[in-house]
Amino acid sequence: MSFALKELDSVYVAGEWVKPKSDPDPVFNPATEEVIGLAPVGGRVEMEAAIAAAREAFDKGVWPRMSPQERGAKLREMHAELAKLENEIVELMVLEVGALRSLAKAGQFDKPMRDTLHTLELGSRYRDTPLPPGNTPNPLGQRTFSGGVIRREPIGVVGAITPYNFPFLLNLVKVFPALMTGNTVVLKPSPFTPFSALILAQVAEKVGLPRGVFSVVTGGKEAGELLTTDPRVDLITFTGSDATGVAIAKQGAATLKRIHLELGGKSAHIVRGDANLAEAVTNGMRFTTHCGQGCVLPSRHLVHNSVRARYVELLTEKVKALKLGDPNDPSTTLGPLIRESQRGRAEHFVAEGLKSGAKLMTGGQRPSHLPKGYFFEPTVFDNVDNASPLAQEEVFGPVVAVMGFDTDQEAIDLANDSRFGLAGYVHSADLAAAYEMACAIRAGGVHINGGGGPDGNSMPPFGGYKYSGMGRENGEEGLNAFTELKTLTFRQSTPSA
Repeated sequence: MSFALKELDSVYVAGEWVKPKSDPDPVFNPATEEVIGLAPVGGRVEMEAAIAAAREAFDKGVWPRMSPQERGAKLREMHAELAKLENEIVELMVLEVGALRSLAKAGQFDKPMRDTLHTLELGSRYRDTPLPPGNTPNPLGQRTFSGGVIRREPIGVVGAITPYNFPFLLNLVKVFPALMTGNTVVLKPSPFTPFSALILAQVAEKVGLPRGVFSVVTGGKEAGELLTTDPRVDLITFTGSDATGVAIAKQGAATLKRIHLELGGKSAHIVRGDANLAEAVTNGMRFTTHCGQGCVLPSRHLVHNSVRARYVELLTEKVKALKLGDPNDPSTTLGPLIRESQRGRAEHFVAEGLKSGAKLMTGGQRPSHLPKGYFFEPTVFDNVDNASPLAQEEVFGPVVAVMGFDTDQEAIDLANDSRFGLAGYVHSADLAAAYEMACAIRAGGVHINGGGGPDGNSMPPFGGYKYSGMGRENGEEGLNAFTELKTLTFRQSTPSA
């Protein structure tokens, strides 16, 4: 690495760096398979200490009792310190995550930093909401004046568990709203990308967050299970696979934890017969973003049969033109998968596609010219059966399933015939028809003709239906997810004249 993280052999617990008893684990560069550093492996002892400190800090400490403006000021200091580390963090996203440098800068750093400022601004506006006052006669011959307020209060101790694909972004998405609303936080990152979390710990220490307010415990299953089962933890916010989300929901049920889950997707990209095919193909190429390691990516392309052959031809041409290789090379357009296990998963679904009778148009194997790194060729299948594993399961790799339809209702039915419901995409020259289709798709967000929005700085709520999770992140909804509502009422009786 070209930068140094403080005490790479230690986790951050209650404002102190603690060296676990377990030996550190190597962290690999997915593009070269080289070790970029050794990361601490926290276990039960370290997680226990972090939870205890977070509980103490919430129950007796100053952080929950500070005003939103005071908390916001301290968190802006953290944000400013992270901004100073821009070059180091972008480089880390390339080395640790395998992100293209352009994505590391724009998507993994710039966007979450911008969104975090918006979160802090929204959080600073929190005020008690007054109830309408009343002034009425009562049976005692008096008049009763009554009123009240609705307050938003922090839930308590938050356990945040984040994945490897967009680690810095998702760490910020969970940690800053939770802290801004007065909670204390224990962060457990993916073992594949621990350094993205330890940077936050460094910055928290530098700005002097109160003891116990924020801890980072890297490690594996043992640490995670304690976080999700311990009764002292009030809320779990998790991003990852639906299978793990189900397990976390079960683990948290015994203590009635609040559970926020942002899980997988198998998003449908609908292309009507009147669509601009060049634009539709360009947006459909999003399935290759970050080598397919994104939950909202359009991995099922539902194309009207009148234009399907031409669409598949154009899509295949664009996919073949992608350049696999070093994420640091500006000419590279597709980087690696995170680990060999993920590449094996992509190979498994290619085999499933072939077995089901789908037509392989391009890709489907390891690139022979890249013997090192967890690279996989971007893959296009046509004539896919929507009931097949290739169409129903999340690959989390650069593999797309194309299938045809003849009517709008058929496209809607195909899109909704999935246990997932995170995102959707519709392309059409008829905006009214596309809007009607988007409303009928059972997904947390649908993008028409590429989507966008009137304000690039807005933060619409993000989350999904069905097995894509529960709850929303971003903006006001994301902040409110970390709060409890409390109603306070009062009255005063005045003797009548």
